[in-house]
Amino acid sequence: MTDSPDKPEPGTTGSEPETPETGKAPAEKAAADKAAAEKAPAEKAAAEKEAAEKPAASDKAEPASDEPASDEPASDEQAEPAKAEEPAKADPAPETEGDKDPKGDKAPEDPKEPKDSKAPKGDKGSAAPKGDKPDAGGKPAKADLAKKDVAGATATATLPEAIKAIPVRHYGRWISAVLVLALLALLVNAFASANVHYSAIPDYLFDSTVLSGLGKTVLISVLSMVLGLVLGILLAVMRLSKNPVTSSVSWLYIWFFRGTPVYVQLLLWFNLALIFPYINLGPIYRDEMSDFMTPFMAALLGLGLNEAAYMSEIVRAGIQSVDEGQTEAAHALGMSQSKTLRRIVLPQAMRVIVPPTGNEFINMLKTSSLAASAAQYLELLRSTSDIGQTTGATVEMLFLAATWYLILTSVFSVGQFYLERRYARGSLRTLPLTPWQKVKANLSSFSNRSKGGVTA
Repeated sequence: MTDSPDKPEPGTTGSEPETPETGKAPAEKAAADKAAAEKAPAEKAAAEKEAAEKPAASDKAEPASDEPASDEPASDEQAEPAKAEEPAKADPAPETEGDKDPKGDKAPEDPKEPKDSKAPKGDKGSAAPKGDKPDAGGKPAKADLAKKDVAGATATATLPEAIKAIPVRHYGRWISAVLVLALLALLVNAFASANVHYSAIPDYLFDSTVLSGLGKTVLISVLSMVLGLVLGILLAVMRLSKNPVTSSVSWLYIWFFRGTPVYVQLLLWFNLALIFPYINLGPIYRDEMSDFMTPFMAALLGLGLNEAAYMSEIVRAGIQSVDEGQTEAAHALGMSQSKTLRRIVLPQAMRVIVPPTGNEFINMLKTSSLAASAAQYLELLRSTSDIGQTTGATVEMLFLAATWYLILTSVFSVGQFYLERRYARGSLRTLPLTPWQKVKANLSSFSNRSKGGVTA
């Protein structure tokens, strides 16, 4: 049975008013402590033992223990001020011989004191050691700073150092580069010391005869390529047809024109008048073969029909690269076979068709030179050869023709690149860089490269 805080303590007179612990006289405090010690059960003794282990700090009185005060900062539980719901700790009263705890630490606290009582304004509860002032949060400022310094030091110590990667030296690359440059220098020296008048090349570079032959070369190459592409698509569709007649005819055409040299075909077309004196197409066209088979027509048919055999295989490969589900879905929507081919299959097959087609066109630019000797067609090579025979600069004019072929090939190669890039938009996540973008990327990477190595 615990006594209410309002009842007088045993051994005291009822006429004396009861005051908080901080306001009691020393004699009354001692009597109250003795009575509390006699009535406290075993649990009270354990609580007193736990409370005795906590050192009480006071600005007015030193702790009763003989142990010197520690310079270490108080823990968070000791440093925090008492909250409103916990009883405030009061200054310990002067000790007497009878009031001392059996262990000699300090007098036990009276559990019967009112819990809602607060320490007087002038009293100070347990606080941090001298020199440490609690901040607004109740924690000592110095302890908080010490913790932050320790945490910062630990983070600095565990921070990994920057790795300086030194590129591996490849001496074999340097040796091979030196050998290649040496061979290239020998080749340049051989041509420089040869008996060739290189000054004649720029003199005839824009000659009217040369430019006329250049235009005819481009014209016959473009028209032959268009004819080969149209016939190639038709032959590819015939080859994939389920009709055995059309499939067989397509296979025979491809077999013949791919199996014979293009130079032989040009000669056959140019000398066709020896076999057929007249060309008779009924009501459409009728004329003598010598008038119909001009050098231009012989070059066009020879180059175009030969190219159709190669283009048919390229187009067939592109059509077969499209998933069959695309055709089945188009048929399920009610689209006809021709419309499915034009709207669904061929647009998707262009990604596969364009690269080899560009290669074939570049090859056509060079193959057109065969028409000069086989069909007497005045293209670039024939024009430069005529100038070389009249001026005596035969080798110089051959170098001139090679220069223009290189220029044409380079220009059409750039066009092929952009055409491939356009049709690759639906299949590639990242489009390939243009030549100008590659140059800028290489220059930026070279300028940003560290001299001492790469830092990771």
